[in-house]
Amino acid sequence: MSLLEKRLENDLTEIRNRLADQAGTVEVAVNNALQALQTGNKTLAYQTVLNDYPINRNMRRIDRLCHRFIAVHLPSGAHLRLLSAAIRVNIELERIGDYAVTISREAAQLSSPPTHALGRELDRFASETMLMLRQAIKSFNELNEELARSTKLMSGSMEYNLDTIYNEIAESSQVKDIKDTIALFVIFTQLKRVADQAKNLCEDAMFAASGSEKPPKEHNILFVDQDNALGSQLAEAIAANNHPDGGHYRSAGAAAADSLNPDLVSFMKEQGVNMDNSTPTAFSDLTPHEIADQHVIVDLAGVLGSVLPEIPFHTSVLEWDIAAEGGQGDIDTMYRTLALNIKDLIDLVRGEES
Repeated sequence: MSLLEKRLENDLTEIRNRLADQAGTVEVAVNNALQALQTGNKTLAYQTVLNDYPINRNMRRIDRLCHRFIAVHLPSGAHLRLLSAAIRVNIELERIGDYAVTISREAAQLSSPPTHALGRELDRFASETMLMLRQAIKSFNELNEELARSTKLMSGSMEYNLDTIYNEIAESSQVKDIKDTIALFVIFTQLKRVADQAKNLCEDAMFAASGSEKPPKEHNILFVDQDNALGSQLAEAIAANNHPDGGHYRSAGAAAADSLNPDLVSFMKEQGVNMDNSTPTAFSDLTPHEIADQHVIVDLAGVLGSVLPEIPFHTSVLEWDIAAEGGQGDIDTMYRTLALNIKDLIDLVRGEES
C-alpha cells in the first residue's frame, strides 16, 4: 500500500470512527430523553438538553473532515459512495439529537409521566423506535446491507400505530391538562421522526455498501364515489393502466352497487381493459389499517365526509367534481377528464420519476 493509499484509509477510518462515536452519543441522548419522560426525572431531561451542544459541535467537525477528505483525495467509486453517505448520516444524527432535545423539553414540562394505557403505548412505541435506531446505526457502522434492509421494514407499521396513538391521546380521560395533551402529541411525533431518520440511516448503509439507490416511493391512492359502479372504478382502471409504476390504486363507494355499470364495462373493453371480473366495493369493507395506509383519497362525489368523519393524519384528500349518468358519450368525457387529473396527480407526487 502506497503512502497516499495509507493516508486515504487512515482519514476514512477517522471519519467512520467519529461517526460511530456520534451515533453512540445520539443513541444515549434519545434513551436518556425517554428515561426522563417515563420516570419524570426533570434533572435528566435538562441534562439531555445541554448535552446536545457537544453533538452539534461534533457534527460540524465531521462535516469539515468529510469535505477535507473530498478535497484532498478526490475519491471515486466505493470511497465516494461512503463519503456521500457519511455526509448524510452526519446530518441525520444531528437531527435525531434535536428530537431528543424536544422530547426532553416536553418531559420537563409534563405534570406527571404517562401512565396506564398511554404509558404502555409509550413503552411499546419507544422500544420499537430504539430497536430500529440501534440496528440502523449498527448496519451503517458495519456496512451491513442485509441488516439495513430488514431494519428498514420495521418502519412499515409505525405510520398506522401513530394514528392509533393520536386517537387514544385525544380520547383519553387520563390526560386532563391541555398542555400535557399537546406535549404527548409532540413526544410521539418526535419518536416517529427518530424512526424516520433511522430508516434514512438504513438507506445510507445500503447505498454505501453496494450503491443500492433508494427506490421511488409508491403512493397508495384510493378513489371514492357513491356506489363504486362507475366513476371510481374508471379512475382506478385509468391509474393502473396509465401509471402502473406510480403507486397502488383502489376504489370504493359509500355503498356498493350490485354490479358495475354495463356501459363502463363495454367502454373499457374498447380501451383494451377487461373489467368482467371487477365488483363494486363498499368503503365499510376497508379496514382502518387499509384506510390509514392511503397517501391520497380522491373523493369524486362529495361522499367522503359521510363515511370517514376523521381523516387519517398522514392522508391527503382531494375533491374532484366529476359525475356522469352513464352512456358512451358521458363516460368518454369522464375518461378524458379523469386521465388528465390523474396524470397531474401522479406528476405532482412522483415528479420526473412518473
